[in-house]
Amino acid sequence: MNSTASRAVGYACAATGAAFFSTKAIFVKLAFAEQVDASLMLAYRMLFATPVFVAIGVWAYAQRRAKGLPPPDASSIIWAVLVGFLGYYVASAFDFAGLQYINAGLERLVLFTYPLFVMFIGAALYRQPITAFGVAAALVTYAGLAIVFITDLPTGGHNTVIGMLLVLGAAISFAWHQILAKRCIVPLGPVLFTSIALSSAGLFCVAHHLIFGGGNFAASPRFLWLSFGCAMVATVLPTFLINAGLSRTSPQAVSMIATLSPIVTIGLAIQLLGEPFTLPDAIGSALVLAGVGVFTWGDSRNKTRSATPEPEVTSAAEIRPT
Repeated sequence: MNSTASRAVGYACAATGAAFFSTKAIFVKLAFAEQVDASLMLAYRMLFATPVFVAIGVWAYAQRRAKGLPPPDASSIIWAVLVGFLGYYVASAFDFAGLQYINAGLERLVLFTYPLFVMFIGAALYRQPITAFGVAAALVTYAGLAIVFITDLPTGGHNTVIGMLLVLGAAISFAWHQILAKRCIVPLGPVLFTSIALSSAGLFCVAHHLIFGGGNFAASPRFLWLSFGCAMVATVLPTFLINAGLSRTSPQAVSMIATLSPIVTIGLAIQLLGEPFTLPDAIGSALVLAGVGVFTWGDSRNKTRSATPEPEVTSAAEIRPT
C-alpha cells in the first residue's frame, strides 16, 4: 500500500473510531430508560470489555518477550493501574453519573474540553507556559459552553448544574490521565499500557457497583445488549481503530479528526433520543468545537516545531474510552 493510500486508510480509521466513541452517551442514555443507575451500566460495560483488553495485554506481553525485552518493572505496572483508576474509572464514573442529569449533546461538549484542562494543569504544576493562543481558545470554548448551559438551564434547572459539574469532573480526571500516562507508556509500550490501565479500571468499576450500587446485577435483556454495545462499539472497537489510524497518519491529524465526536453525538442524540437542538445550542456547540479544535491544532503545531516527537506517548494518550 502506497503512502497516500495508507494515510487515507488512517484517516478513515480515525474518523470511524471517533464516531464510535461518540456513541457511548447514546448507549448510556438508552440504558437509563431501563430504570437502572449509572453504577450498573458502568459495571456491565467493563465486564464485557475487560476480557478483550486482558487478551490484548497477554498478546502484547508475549510480543514483548519474543523481542527479547525484559518483563515490565513493578513500578511501571503500578503506575499504569493508578492512571487507569484516575483516567478510566474516576472519569467514567463522573461521566456516567453526569448523564443522569444532562443530555448527551451537552455531556459530549463538556467532556470535549479536557485538552484545555491539560493546559491549565500543566501551567499550574509544571510551569508550562499558557500562550495567548491558548487563552483565546479557552475563552471561545467556555463562551460556547456558557451559551449551551444557559439555553438548557430553564428546562433542566439544578439538574443541569449538577450534570455539568459531574462531567467537568470527568474532563479534569481524564486531563490528569493525559499528563500522568507519559510516565509509564514508554517503558510499557502503548498497547500493554492501555491493556493494564483499562483492565484495572474494569475491576474498579465492578468494585464501585459492589460498594456503592448495592451489588445487584439483575438487568433486563435489552439493558445487557445496550451494555454490550457500549463495551464493544463505544469502547473496544474505537480503541483499535484509533490505534490503526495513528499507525498510518500523524497524532495531529487524529486529534483534529476527533473533533467529529461531539458532532456525531449531537446528531445521534437528536435522531435517537429526541433531544432538542435550538439555534443557541448550535451557536454554542460551534464555539466549543472551534475553540478546542483550534487549540488542539495550534498545540500540535507548537509541539512539532519545538520538541522531539514522541509517537508512542502521543498515540496512547489519544485513546479516549471514557
